[in-house]
Amino acid sequence: MWWWYPVLGAVAGLIAGLFGIGGGLVIVPVLAAAFALQGVATDVLMHLAIGTSLATIVVTSLSSARAHHERGAVRLDWLKRLLPGLVVGTALGVVLAGGLSSEMLKLLFGSFVLLVAVKMGLDLKVGQLAQAPGRAGQFLGGGTVGVVSALFGIGGGTVMVPMLTSWQARMTEAVGTAAAAGFPIALVAALTNIAVGWHAPGLPEHAIGYVHWVAWLGIVLVSVPFARVGARLAHALPALLLKRLFALILVIVGLRFLVS
Repeated sequence: MWWWYPVLGAVAGLIAGLFGIGGGLVIVPVLAAAFALQGVATDVLMHLAIGTSLATIVVTSLSSARAHHERGAVRLDWLKRLLPGLVVGTALGVVLAGGLSSEMLKLLFGSFVLLVAVKMGLDLKVGQLAQAPGRAGQFLGGGTVGVVSALFGIGGGTVMVPMLTSWQARMTEAVGTAAAAGFPIALVAALTNIAVGWHAPGLPEHAIGYVHWVAWLGIVLVSVPFARVGARLAHALPALLLKRLFALILVIVGLRFLVS
């Protein structure tokens, strides 16, 4: 089954580049299906899929963050204020996920994917604030992004980009800052998932806590170059059509999780 992982990395990278959204929304469900076929215990299946997804983002986020920083699209002042909340929220999210059953995580993940699908499919916009909130508001915002990211195995851009645009950030700044925030989110989440899952019963071979290192390696080696391919394709295809197509895929994925 090892060959699944590079294929998954290619698909996740392509979709991340095409739709400007983290590959975690693709990696988690496909990893869950792959682990199920390999007979991974149900009690740890979703935890392992989410933890491994977050570990892959440690690598992929660095490439993305560097590219955005070189273009001056990362708001370092906001990132510094968001960072404490991101770290605390991410660690809290991993601990919360560790206390939930795989069935509950499937239900939450499916519901979250459907919400993202509705937002993308209808091209919904969030309201605008008069200005960015103060330190307390940015800590709370970072904490919220961290909790959601850790619970669902994503890099945070799905939540952070709309949040930053509501703070009067330009779209390029919102995307760039969210990409840079993906690294601390993923790093804290990966390390916490390893620690929380270290003695978990039922873990398969090649698992270090809730991170499957063979799956991680196969995904990261392929996802970065395919993300560049996806980005080039995105400039050649209609943006709204791409969003609605991906929204349809997410609806199918979300319903599959809820039904199962």
